[in-house]
Amino acid sequence: MATWSAPGKVFLFGEHAVVYGKPGIAMAIKPRVYVTVRKGRRTSEMKSAYLRECFRQMDVKGSVYIRSQLTSASGLGSSAAVTIATLSAINDEFGLSKSKEEIARAGFEIEKKVQMGLASPTDTYVSTFGGLVLVSQDSRRRLPPMNLPILIGNTGVPHNTGQMVSRVRDMMRDHPGIARPLIDAIEAITMEALHSLEDLRKVGWLMDVNHAILDALGVGHPSLTRLVVAARAAGAFGAKLTGAGGGGCMIAICPPRLKNRVAGVISACDAAATITTVDTDGARKERNG
Repeated sequence: MATWSAPGKVFLFGEHAVVYGKPGIAMAIKPRVYVTVRKGRRTSEMKSAYLRECFRQMDVKGSVYIRSQLTSASGLGSSAAVTIATLSAINDEFGLSKSKEEIARAGFEIEKKVQMGLASPTDTYVSTFGGLVLVSQDSRRRLPPMNLPILIGNTGVPHNTGQMVSRVRDMMRDHPGIARPLIDAIEAITMEALHSLEDLRKVGWLMDVNHAILDALGVGHPSLTRLVVAARAAGAFGAKLTGAGGGGCMIAICPPRLKNRVAGVISACDAAATITTVDTDGARKERNG
C-alpha cells in the first residue's frame, strides 16, 4: 500500500477576478489530506465522485482510505487535495511513473468533470507543487517562499462555488459599469501585493480593501463579516474572505505575537480557527503505519 498527502490552499488575493483573466495569488497551507491506496482485484465502493474518477482514469482497481484535516465546501481546496493525494498514491502503488506535472493535469481534468466544467487548475496545481503561486490567465508560477503567518477562520457555513461565480457573472452582465472597475481594482490590489509580501502591515491593508470589493461584488456573508471584523479588532493587520465566498472561510494576517489572541477571538465567535503558514512541499509520500 502507498500513503500520500496533499495540502489545501487559500487565495490571498484575486479570487473571482481570475475568472476574467486577472492575476491572483494562491498559497498552499499546512493542513492536509492523507490518502492510502492498496491494490486489489476489484475497486471498493466509493461515495466520492472524485475517488471513483481517480481510479477510473488511472485504470486500476483497489481500495482507498482517507484522513483529512480540511473541511469540505469551505474554500480550502479540499477536493483538489483529495484528488491529488489519491492520484499520487495510485501512481506510487501501481508503479505508473507519472510526473508531478501529469498528476496535476489529471487532477484538474477530474475536478473539471466532477464539477461540470467549473473547476480551476489553480487548486490542483497548488496541492501538487505547494508554495506561493501566481495565477495569471492560463499560467501558474511558483513565487519565492515567504513566511506569511495566516490565521484561517471557518464559519462552518457551506458555500456553493458555482452559485457565487454565477452571481458575479450576472453582475458583470447587468451592471458592467460598476462590476468591471471592481474586477480591475482587484487586479491592482493583487499586483501591489505581489511586490509587498514581505510587508505584513501593507498586505493586511490590501486584504481589507480586497474584502470590501468582494462584498461589493455580492459574494460576502454575514458570518464572514463577523469574523473579519473580530480579527481586525483583535489586532490582525487585515482580513478577508478566501475562495468563492457566500460562507466558507476567511483569512487574517497577524503580528506573530498576536496570532493566538486573534485565534481565540475567532473561536469565541463559534468558528474554527487554524494558525498556519505556507506549505512548500506539495504532494508528498508518507510513511505507512
